[in-house]
Order: sequence, then structure tokens, then C-alpha cells
Amino acid sequence: MNLKIYQVDAFTNKTFKGNSAAVIILEEWIDEKLMQEIAIENNLSETAFAKKSEDSTYEIRWFSPITEIDFCGHATLATAFILFSKSNLKEVTFKAAAVGNMNVTQLDNGYIKMVFPNRKPKLVTDIPNELINGLSIKPKEVFVNQQTYFAIYEKEEDIYNIEVNLEEIKKLAPLDVTITAKSEKYDFISRYFWPANGGVEDPVTGSMHTGAAALWAEKLNKNELVAYQASKRGGDLKCIVDDKSVTILGEAVLYLEGTITI
Repeated sequence: MNLKIYQVDAFTNKTFKGNSAAVIILEEWIDEKLMQEIAIENNLSETAFAKKSEDSTYEIRWFSPITEIDFCGHATLATAFILFSKSNLKEVTFKAAAVGNMNVTQLDNGYIKMVFPNRKPKLVTDIPNELINGLSIKPKEVFVNQQTYFAIYEKEEDIYNIEVNLEEIKKLAPLDVTITAKSEKYDFISRYFWPANGGVEDPVTGSMHTGAAALWAEKLNKNELVAYQASKRGGDLKCIVDDKSVTILGEAVLYLEGTITI
């Protein structure tokens, strides 16, 4: 079996920045175990598999090197980038079991617009000890949604300086941990840690921003925000928030394309 594979840097217009994802467009679904083995071999934060179900509609699944993921923004961006660059498509709908339909559009300015569900987090009144013990600086507030805890900080520099105890954070599985603060250059910055589901620190996390953007939209009383994920690679995201959805705009760049031989 030969499979065409692409590797894309998402949420950036520069190679070696943003978050890398592998993209494999299938004619028919392959065995789930094989998809996981390919993701392990790729050793990227995500490998996306997509299969056309009807005109401009694709089913999509995402695998980290550890497990299948319910929702991944940057690998969705990477997959759309490949579909747009290899065809005449300008719009595509992705279907995923845990998220539903996601409409994605290629804009004339090079950005790709993705409409995701609004996953605004709720305030946590009883903060888990594992979260407190896992962060070297105590957060001002903590929120949570179906994906991650959000630890809120007053100082932007705290986001860069926090030391994370990954063994403590891992005990919060299946939830991950986001640390975030208001920013001077951007509206807000964040970092994302997911040792139980994918790795140590994710470079740029689109799915997390469906919660973070909704949270900061309320705190800052504005619906259009510019976010920065302050990982080593870093990445920029433009977010538009309404009651039901969070629209995220990002760029992507192709790093490589090749063939998997199995």
C-alpha cells in the first residue's frame, strides 16, 4: 500500500514555525490501528486523515502519537491548506464525530477561515490539587471546558516563566492544561500542555482557542481578538467570537510531500 503524505506548518507563513501536522487524504478509510501506527511513526503533534464523503465535504480524524484526538484545529487548517492547494476548491466542510460540521474557506489574502463551535469554559470553584501542584505560579482563576483547564494569570511574563510539573499535569487526564494572560502586543497569549494526550507542550493549538478566545472575548468585552501561542515555535491566530461559534483564521506553509510505503 502506498499513501500520499504531506507535512504542513500551520498557523504560520514561515517554515519551521507554527505547528506541524501530517495530512493524508484517503479514498477509503484504513484500519484505525494503522492510522495510529502512522501517527506514531510521524511523531508530530497530529496526523490528520480525511476522506471525501460528497462534493466539498470530507470526514476527518486526528491522531497524536499517543491516541486519537476528538478535535484538532491546526491539523484541520493543514488539511484544508492541502485540499485548497491541490484542487480548485475554495470552501470545504469537515465532519467529525465529536465536533460536527466545520466550514472552512480559503480567503483571497491567503488566510484560511475555520468556523468551529464555541467551547467557552466555566469557572472552577474547586481547583484540583494536581493543577496547583503542577504549576510553579498560582493562577488568579481557573476555568475548564471539555478539553482543558484554563489557568488565568495577571502578568504576561508569568506565561513565559512558569515551570510545569508534567507528572502532576498528566494526572488530570483526559483534560489538558492551558496557561493564559492578557498581553500588551496581542489581546492574549497562551501555552498548552498535554502530556496525557499528545506530548509535552503543543506549539499552536487551534482547538484550545475555541475556549480561550471565548473566555477572553468576555473578559476584554470584544469579539475580534488576536492571540499568540507562546511556545518555542510560536504561532498567531485571529479569532472572531459569537454566541455559537469561534471563527479562527490562520495561514499555513507546505514543508514536504512524499509517499508512505506500507
